[in-house]
Amino acid sequence: MKYSMKFRIWHWLNAIVVVLLLATVFLRKTFLSWRTNSEIIVNQLSSIGVDITSVQAKVIAKAIRSGMWEWHIILGYMLMFLIVYRIYLFYKDDSKIDTFSSLNMHKKMVRISYFIFYGVILFMSISGFSIYFHTAIGLSDEFAHDIKEIHEAVYPVIYIFVLLHISGVVIAENRDEKGIVSSMINGEKPQ
Repeated sequence: MKYSMKFRIWHWLNAIVVVLLLATVFLRKTFLSWRTNSEIIVNQLSSIGVDITSVQAKVIAKAIRSGMWEWHIILGYMLMFLIVYRIYLFYKDDSKIDTFSSLNMHKKMVRISYFIFYGVILFMSISGFSIYFHTAIGLSDEFAHDIKEIHEAVYPVIYIFVLLHISGVVIAENRDEKGIVSSMINGEKPQ
């Protein structure tokens, strides 16, 4: 196998964008959860004699995380660009990779998992943009909410893929595929 510079750059940019997108979701669901933080705001303000409603606290809590969530949107644009570029590479890349028929069963399953991953991130990009631009493209708020529910239900697949991918690379590097990481850095496995 020999990976082209274009493919390697795509791989590492994609990895960074996906990990940062997952980080924004993690922050949104944990430390920057409006549900948790609005309760903290109500309780802390109440302890110093300031009373606000839970609706007001929700507005404040969402405002605290809004800057971080803007990064999720920006990263979504980057991911969409990387998906389009990956489609281009599928047809025009000059990497030398093994044919599917020459792979053993394990490698075939790995290759299939990559295609599933590509499908999932394509879905996540399209659904994310559909949610964000739902008014502009003529989707109702209710339909956008349904898309959001599916979008949020699917994102754990990306967490699982990332964990399996990193684990698989570490295992392969320490077993029978020495140089797998360096091949994604310099383009070619050591002989």
